[in-house]
Amino acid sequence: MTDKKRILGIDPGSRLTGFGVLDFVGDRAAYVASGTIKSPHGSFPERLKKIFESVSDVVVQYQPDIVAIESVFMAKNAGSALKLGHARSAAICATFAFDIEVFEYAPREIKQAVVGTGSASKDQVQHMVVSLLQLDGVPASDAADALAAAICHGHQRRLQSRLGAQPVTASLP
Repeated sequence: MTDKKRILGIDPGSRLTGFGVLDFVGDRAAYVASGTIKSPHGSFPERLKKIFESVSDVVVQYQPDIVAIESVFMAKNAGSALKLGHARSAAICATFAFDIEVFEYAPREIKQAVVGTGSASKDQVQHMVVSLLQLDGVPASDAADALAAAICHGHQRRLQSRLGAQPVTASLP
């Protein structure tokens, strides 16, 4: 019996939200899909609606078992952090109707899991995502970050199963 899990990684943003879908069987990750949800036009509530609807569509299409999403980091601009928080909320709320377990990871934690350092650049994350998943092309930056979130959760899941412990990262209801 295989322990296959489909993980949807999300890199939220108010204008660009990346998504990446991976199948994990044991230690092996297999690329399924990735892309970027673009919501550059309209009012902020219209952009949030676009994120909500698009993430819902991704969930319907790919039927993930788990969602791994990047948490909000406090930047120099509190307004930007607040908008990012709203975008995250729209993406997370889009999964509620499907009863999917949601885990959040700090940006540094995701970079550490994929690149080996929490201060990795976007280019380094893209490079490692391509290498780890053996992709033919380079995904857009936001899609690569979303794939990295999925990889991070896959690694955490594998580690927890080896230790026989419960996940250490908080799960959202």
